[in-house]
Order: sequence, then C-alpha cells, then structure tokens
Amino acid sequence: EEEYNEGHIPGAVNMPHDQIQSYLDELDGWQDKPVIVYCRSGRRAQLAMKVLKDLKFTSLRSLEGDMLGWSESGLPVSQM
Repeated sequence: EEEYNEGHIPGAVNMPHDQIQSYLDELDGWQDKPVIVYCRSGRRAQLAMKVLKDLKFTSLRSLEGDMLGWSESGLPVSQM
C-alpha cells in the first residue's frame, strides 16, 4: 500500500499479492480479459501472477520494467 500511495499508474488498482483472495468479487469477469500486473520492481508481481494463474486467469501480462521503469520513462504517475 505504501508503494502504491507513493506512485502508481493512473487507474491502477492496488491488490496486495498476499491478499488477492479477498479481491475475488472485484476480479469477477476478468478471468479471460487482459490483466496487467506490476509492482515496484517485479518480485511481488510474479507472486501475484502465480496466484492469478492458479485462479484460472488466462490473459495475464507483466509490465516490463515494472513501476521503476514506468517512472524512469517519464510516463504519468498518480499519487495518493
């Protein structure tokens, strides 16, 4: 949550990798739609992708460079 508040991609939803099960209602209907997963540097995003794959999500994508790369590229960042 702290990293999300410091800066995230506009429109992104914060779902901690170890709490995805509690967001299943919000994820309903997204199992076959593109879902882009990222974190600050990539480690937690990979953990989240494994959980989502186990939940039968079929169109998962990992953001290349994660948030560090996004920020370094000068792309828009939202802060809370």
